[in-house]
Amino acid sequence: MTPADLSRAVLGAVRRAVEEGVLRAPVPERIKVERPRPGGRGDYATSVALRLAGPSGRQPREVAEVLMARITDTPGIARVEITGPGFLNFTLGGDPAAGLLRVIREQGPEYGHGVGLAGVRFRFAPARELRARVITDTVVRLLTAQGATAAVEPGGSERITALPVQDEAIFEHAGRDAALWALLRPAAHDQPLPVGALLVQKESNALFRVRYAYSRSRALLRAADRLGIPVSYEGDALYDGHVSCNGDISYDHDVPDGSDISCDDDVPVPDDAYRDPLAASPAGGPAVPYPSRPARGPAVPHPPRPARAAADPSALLAALGDHPAALESAARLRAPDRVARHLEAVADALLGFQHTVLPVGDEKPSATHRSRLALAEAAGTVLAGGLALLGISAPEHL
Repeated sequence: MTPADLSRAVLGAVRRAVEEGVLRAPVPERIKVERPRPGGRGDYATSVALRLAGPSGRQPREVAEVLMARITDTPGIARVEITGPGFLNFTLGGDPAAGLLRVIREQGPEYGHGVGLAGVRFRFAPARELRARVITDTVVRLLTAQGATAAVEPGGSERITALPVQDEAIFEHAGRDAALWALLRPAAHDQPLPVGALLVQKESNALFRVRYAYSRSRALLRAADRLGIPVSYEGDALYDGHVSCNGDISYDHDVPDGSDISCDDDVPVPDDAYRDPLAASPAGGPAVPYPSRPARGPAVPHPPRPARAAADPSALLAALGDHPAALESAARLRAPDRVARHLEAVADALLGFQHTVLPVGDEKPSATHRSRLALAEAAGTVLAGGLALLGISAPEHL
């Protein structure tokens, strides 16, 4: 069950309670679920009972108990608890991380598309100014991705306005991708971004980070393929340690045939799998090894070195889980900038996690690496899908 599925399940519980007459309150259009805050429990939580308490004339915990009774037996939900004044906390069945990654793989770039606006029609009046036209076209794509019927038509009842761009030839001067990011990344009431900074491949350029993160996800998959490491969707291994082949083993993984991974089984690893083709100075200086691989010397005993710290994928998993809600919110609020900001969060989480995906040095491929590959693949899928909704390309090689 994904966060979007959980949101729909809670919404269904609210709707049933209202239809049964147990709860007298308006049914909200959507329900937000998020990671539990301090004091919460489980995988996700929602404050919907607090929102419905006032209109229903009941205490928040009473509302929460009404909803809990109607959602406890939902497939995919292992446990429902009430904490604080009336927060509903959910523990999902099975492995939520693995389930999320499988859903992303199955849905591909359309992960996050939904039916929350199915049956609703939107007609936008043609915009005269360039930036307003770009935002309108993007909003139409976002609404369509949420099941709505949306189009730009003469006489349309809705009109999008935005602070205009001074350079009407921005697409000719900056190129399509940079121009679109400059116009869409700020909110419509804010000034467009200066395009000069978007043409420089450096960390301060958010557009570069997002597209670079996508290219890194694909580079990791290519390197894994050369190493013979398959992608695995058993997400529980994401949180495991790793196997080091110089005497320091932080976790003992099993290979599929049941035999233990051993440091005596020398797996040949091509050196170029550890080099980041984009890790170069902005001025075009020499590439920096990514990560630097120890040279293979003679087989002589050497003291153990400290184990590489196990990676925490929580931030990246949370960003991927939030993707459907981010797309739906951007569509409802006519705010493509929300998609751009969310893609930045996904990219930054992936770039902080990428260095743990492949084995380093004498480290042996393990279940952890296979699961982390699935996470990197899913992140790349989300980045590509989000960029496509903005009309921006996602090149595999930058």
